[in-house]
Amino acid sequence: MKKFKSMKRIMACIIASMMISGLCACSGQSADEASAEAAEYLTKEDITVNETITNDADGEHAIEVSGEEAEYSGIGVTKTGDADGDEADFYGENSAVFAAEKGTLTISDSLIETNGRHANAVFSYGEGTTVNIANSVIETQGDCSGGLMTTGGGTMNAENLTINTSGRSSAAIRSDRGGGTVNVSKGYYKTTGTGSPVVYSTADITVSDAYLESTASQGIVVEGKNSVTLNNDTLIADNNTKNSDKSDYYQAVMIYQSMSGDAAEGTSSFTANGGSITNKNGDIFFVNNTATEISLSGVEITNEDAEGVFLRAEAAGWGNEGSNGGKVNMTASGQVINGDMLVDDVSTLNLYLKEKSAFTGSINSSGQNGDVYVEIEDGSTWTLTADSYVSGLTVSEGSAIDLNGHKLYVDGKEYTAGSASTGEAFDISTGNGSGNGAPDGEGGPGGSGGNPPDGEPPEKPDGNGGPGGTPPSGEPPEKPDGNGGTPPSGEPPEKPDNNN
Repeated sequence: MKKFKSMKRIMACIIASMMISGLCACSGQSADEASAEAAEYLTKEDITVNETITNDADGEHAIEVSGEEAEYSGIGVTKTGDADGDEADFYGENSAVFAAEKGTLTISDSLIETNGRHANAVFSYGEGTTVNIANSVIETQGDCSGGLMTTGGGTMNAENLTINTSGRSSAAIRSDRGGGTVNVSKGYYKTTGTGSPVVYSTADITVSDAYLESTASQGIVVEGKNSVTLNNDTLIADNNTKNSDKSDYYQAVMIYQSMSGDAAEGTSSFTANGGSITNKNGDIFFVNNTATEISLSGVEITNEDAEGVFLRAEAAGWGNEGSNGGKVNMTASGQVINGDMLVDDVSTLNLYLKEKSAFTGSINSSGQNGDVYVEIEDGSTWTLTADSYVSGLTVSEGSAIDLNGHKLYVDGKEYTAGSASTGEAFDISTGNGSGNGAPDGEGGPGGSGGNPPDGEPPEKPDGNGGPGGTPPSGEPPEKPDGNGGTPPSGEPPEKPDNNN
């Protein structure tokens, strides 16, 4: 078993103290720059290759494990050759490394490279299938070619990887129809292609103690009734290139439902505990055509775009007009939030400020729009930066709300500084934005899977990614994500993927 020769540091320097959550950088380095410099990550030079495995045939695999256990260490895998559409994205055709049929594949200390269309690097397909990969480097160059791919209920466990992807619709950590469970810890994950978030989830994905960066896409996309949990990660997102015309905005985290059938409808979840999120362009959060639970606890959140907002919940190009807004329960615990929140007339927001959280910003400063409920626990605060309009408010008598020279309107009536107020939350699970008094943050469990509406993963005839499940037309639906679906022309579909 090979031991990697050395660990590379981006730089040796690390700042002694971190910035307060949500504040823009002053002089010197930001917390994220310091984290990047201190991040230890593997490079190709760290991998000692004892065996080389190559495949250049369209649709084939370099390594395939079906219904058995296999273990590799110190290998160099090179995959070229192309594929198109659902056979690759749903069932693993043309991936370099493929496991299915309840097989267990373990890889360590290895180098995996692909250069082809729909050439995912490591693919786990089907319930009972498990891929374990550690201390390895993955690079993909073609369009629709992710680093780690999980579908059909498979499991992916990854530790201390370096993943770089450069193609369009090529998320570093991705899933597609049927979802599954993905656990990633440590390592360095970066994407440079359009429509290529670092994480694209139609599964339950947890990433811990890792460095995540996107340079042309959202950092994180969650589709449908699925989840992403970040634990002490550094996320840097620079969504600056449109992959679709369905939304006018850029964002770091996009939560939506494409209605393509690749993700079940229901309440999703995004959770971030500790670590940092830095947004280079646009908004921090965008929620459209779905309901979601957003939980933030002690995360340093910085928006370097002065024109961007903290949360935008509104209709866009997905779903049916009039019912395709964003339904959000946002819970902040020990969290600093800087930035405005916008909720349009078909959207809903329940905002809970707990455990000494501090929100500085406005809500719907242009006037009453969607349903908005705000609940401020004793010890937490809201400082207004402009006039704000909410539908309901729960706050004790005292100084929790600092009007800061502005006006707050609650259900059309001006709020008096220091007064108590009692309101009711809205039920985000109703799907129509009208509240019926659901208490404190209730609105669906969120994050339970990514199977199609009938709850069954797509049928796959064999370990090779056969024809099962492909729509009759052979054309994938228009779906933003960083997830694949290239039409026969070889051009990736207009997939907001990441969105927009």
